[in-house]
Amino acid sequence: MNTRSLKYSTLKKTCSFCLCAVAIIGTLSIQSCSRGKDKDPADYVDPFLGTDFFGHTFPGAVVPYGLIQLSPDHDTKGWTYSSGYSYADSSIAGFSHTHFSGVGMTSGGDILLMPTVTDKLQTSPGTKENPDSGYRSRYNKADEKAMPGYYSVLLKDGNIKAELTATKRVGMHRYTFPKARRANILLDLGHEIGNDDKSGNSILKIAGDSTIEGYKDANGTMVYFVAKFSRPFDYYGTWDADYITPESAEGYWPYKNEEKGKNVGAFVSYSTKEAEQILVKVGISFVSIEGARKNLQAEVPNWDFDKVKTDAYHTWNEELKKINVSSDNEAQKQTFYTAVYHSLLAQYIGQDTDGQYMGMDNKIHTAKGFDFYPNFSCWDTYRSQHPLLTLIAPAHVNDIVKSIAAKTSEYGWLPAQHFRNVFGQGMVGDHLVPVIVDAYIKGYRDWNIEGLYAAMRRKALEQPPAPFPASAGRSGLADYMSLGYAPCDVVTESVPNTLELAYNDWCIAQLADALGKKDDAALFYKRAQNYHNVYDPTTQFMRPRMKNGTWLPEKGNNQQAIDSVGKHHYYRYFDPLLVGRRPNRHYTESNAWQYLWSVQHDAKGLVNLLGGNEAFNKRLDTFFAMDASISEPKYVGVVGTIGQYVHGNQPSHHVAYLYNYASSPWKTQYWTREIMQRFYRTGAGGLCGNEDMGSLSSWFVLSSMGIYAVTPGSSQYAIGSPLFDKVELEVKNDKTFSIIAHNNKAQNRYIQSATLNGKPFNRCYIDQSEIMAGGELVFEMGPNPNKNWGVGKDALPYSFSK
Repeated sequence: MNTRSLKYSTLKKTCSFCLCAVAIIGTLSIQSCSRGKDKDPADYVDPFLGTDFFGHTFPGAVVPYGLIQLSPDHDTKGWTYSSGYSYADSSIAGFSHTHFSGVGMTSGGDILLMPTVTDKLQTSPGTKENPDSGYRSRYNKADEKAMPGYYSVLLKDGNIKAELTATKRVGMHRYTFPKARRANILLDLGHEIGNDDKSGNSILKIAGDSTIEGYKDANGTMVYFVAKFSRPFDYYGTWDADYITPESAEGYWPYKNEEKGKNVGAFVSYSTKEAEQILVKVGISFVSIEGARKNLQAEVPNWDFDKVKTDAYHTWNEELKKINVSSDNEAQKQTFYTAVYHSLLAQYIGQDTDGQYMGMDNKIHTAKGFDFYPNFSCWDTYRSQHPLLTLIAPAHVNDIVKSIAAKTSEYGWLPAQHFRNVFGQGMVGDHLVPVIVDAYIKGYRDWNIEGLYAAMRRKALEQPPAPFPASAGRSGLADYMSLGYAPCDVVTESVPNTLELAYNDWCIAQLADALGKKDDAALFYKRAQNYHNVYDPTTQFMRPRMKNGTWLPEKGNNQQAIDSVGKHHYYRYFDPLLVGRRPNRHYTESNAWQYLWSVQHDAKGLVNLLGGNEAFNKRLDTFFAMDASISEPKYVGVVGTIGQYVHGNQPSHHVAYLYNYASSPWKTQYWTREIMQRFYRTGAGGLCGNEDMGSLSSWFVLSSMGIYAVTPGSSQYAIGSPLFDKVELEVKNDKTFSIIAHNNKAQNRYIQSATLNGKPFNRCYIDQSEIMAGGELVFEMGPNPNKNWGVGKDALPYSFSK
């Protein structure tokens, strides 16, 4: 179990029954150790990792793939509070049941509970600057603890110990009160991360002497709940924070049993003895109140908090045990297992215990024999999280694709990035396509491939028909098809639009090829070469191009400006260091230096465009060596930098592996190890940027194993530099696959030689089939590069041009 993470200090702590010392650069994590010689993988997990800076993780109670994410909220306003929690804060507004891990949006925070001890009822949380202005409470960091499936904190203002645990669909609270004349538990339906003004009215009802039920309209998503209390209420009532009665100058009503409104809530009160515990268990459903009630009864039929806590911990431990690392470096093991933890908790189920879920068509459906997943942050997760799941969570991969198929069938159109099963097309590209294709190519096929193929093909060739909005389709599709690129004077973020659609088209071609659809394969393979159409050989960048075929003029000494064509606005001049702001920018959260490399499906083709191996390597060397500055305006996502490499944002994540394609794998080995050591640390500040639903963490898990999926949709993984002495992965049929690194020290980041199952291994890729067959990949490591290992045409990973 992890206690607190202490920032910006170096410290060592030992305990009487085992030695446990963790010291790192800039941060420290202190662990309380398991009794006995060996620790479980779950003992290494620090739920606070990533809660500082802009990691946007949350430390609360959750189980793998759980619908419930029960966690404390500090605030709800602004990007900093995307998860509701920011490490630097020192007061808590309450404990809500839904959160997203590491996202850059504000959503969730539904169904908040908060215990207080006070005679004066307060119906708003108040401010961080003045906690006494509301029901929030101060706390000390030393009094806050977390482990997988459990969170606790001592709320100073009421001297109340709050403990949280969870099952998949039920959040359980245990509040230990002091002796008090009036101990309260507040339920606030108005609380919502982001405070979305599109959210509608919510309803709650006092249903008997120990139950509250109702629903919250969270921007069109209905979150239903049933909350049962372990003791009958002494007092109860409701409130509406938007209404104050003129007679009482208050907005609450004692002994009223129902309330409707946008910012409504309920209170219950008790007279408590010293150290008296009151428990609350909250069932959640996205289908109905009855569904929430069934979930509650099925998963937590009794009041045994400690059993729920223990079960949650063991569930996590069983998931984490599927991948085992051997190392004397305790800090790196904590970083690793926390990364696996974050990779797994980012995928949430959406169905009730009876299989019912709310479909994308706003109708109730039943998932028969599979778990339904409502959220796909796929611009972030297709790159590393979904490929990782094909290795460490194979039982869930088919269910994820079945969920996409269900959404497509029910909605009538293939969605893209979306949350809470509400159709969305918020990011560039069409990245459910690689999630589907990668699963199929790697052997996950327990779903209707012909139906999904038809939906992918249709979206790649047609505008969405009525009543779907144009935004449901691929942005700039008509011009992309007729011109071979998306023009910058028509399409926002036109360069990545072209690059990422070309990659998506390659994915469709791969699937068409596998299904024997040769004409389709030829069509989409041809379109996969569209990245050539935005490559400017003069500047050697992927450059914005006008509809008339000319390049966007270079900035030179000109003052940057914004031009408009109808409702479309764009920066007038090409500046390779400009990220800019939506809706004017030409690149997605990146600049021309960072998007130059986004040809994942044809890295060898990119090498050729840039003049061959030597010229490519020099260009990539410059990328890592140059100044990290960008042209104004500055952008919050430019974090975790090495030159223009930005590890805090996804377009850079595969770039260090590209040296493999230019016959310089030792440079990939150098930089991947460097990135791991620089940007992954223990403690609250251990992540360099948004976790983005597991994408940062899954990059580390794969890279620390010494592999990475540069090209999802191919079955190959590029080789990097293994971080651990040994990684053992459970694969199918009770087999294991081990990656062993001999002589593996911090300075020995270079591969000298390798064997696979005892035979020489002299290539810088490995196939999914080789991993899943079981066996042993052994590396001999050293301090100096072996420039003869992993080179030659047969040693290169997959590339379309190859």
